[in-house]
Amino acid sequence: PGDRPEQEVAGYRDVLASIHASHANLRLTTRLVLDWHRSLYHYAGGGGGAWKAKDNVIYEVRPDGRQVVRFRPVSALATPEFMQQLLGLFTQALDEWQTDPALLIASFVLDFECIHPFMDGNGRMGRLLTLLLLYQAGYDVGRYISLERIVEESKETYYEALLKSSQGWHEAKHDLRPWWNYFLGMLTAAYREFESRVGIITSARGAKREMVRRAVERLPGRFAIGDLKRICPGVSYPTLQRALADLKKEGKINCLGRGPDAQWEKRG
Repeated sequence: PGDRPEQEVAGYRDVLASIHASHANLRLTTRLVLDWHRSLYHYAGGGGGAWKAKDNVIYEVRPDGRQVVRFRPVSALATPEFMQQLLGLFTQALDEWQTDPALLIASFVLDFECIHPFMDGNGRMGRLLTLLLLYQAGYDVGRYISLERIVEESKETYYEALLKSSQGWHEAKHDLRPWWNYFLGMLTAAYREFESRVGIITSARGAKREMVRRAVERLPGRFAIGDLKRICPGVSYPTLQRALADLKKEGKINCLGRGPDAQWEKRG
């Protein structure tokens, strides 16, 4: 690689390749985060792989040229402890989470960006972590569609959502909804692009239900809705439930219990 931007892109691509190849075997630890950051700057003469050594402030440049403080991240002194807590709490919450993990991953990324643990590269690190965690939660659209590009194309909305949801973060009084809306919108956009590439028209509600029907055909005689979700990660739970209800009315499947963990059985 030639100049510094090219060198940093080369480092980013190395980490990206390792996520695509090894995501199932990667554990979310401080060592992993630091190693990835070191890799980002591998071709640029080093300088990565350590938490920030001094406090950093996120500024906004106004049209008149004035700099205004947009957000004050966690201090350099407190960063190692905050990162340790974030990774530990996320892992614990993931084990106990009862709903779609995409919201939990979005919350993790917001916390990461509010801690802002590095002097440089926080945005890229946040997007790499997003890709890894989505992979591990069964959302593998990042293998086919660049999430980085979707964020880049919606950068203004990205920063606006970050700003809104970071207000009151230090006091735990922040509103996650703007960031959740952005994050889920980004993920939905990726799946729409992927589905349009493979010829599925998602604007028609029946398209996703047909996807679920085909998935049911591939499943064993007994299955749970979680099995369907893994095969159809871009389909919401309500859509999955409606598709199952349709198949039940048609006499093609039976429900053997109640609740989200209920087993379903194919007939005939």
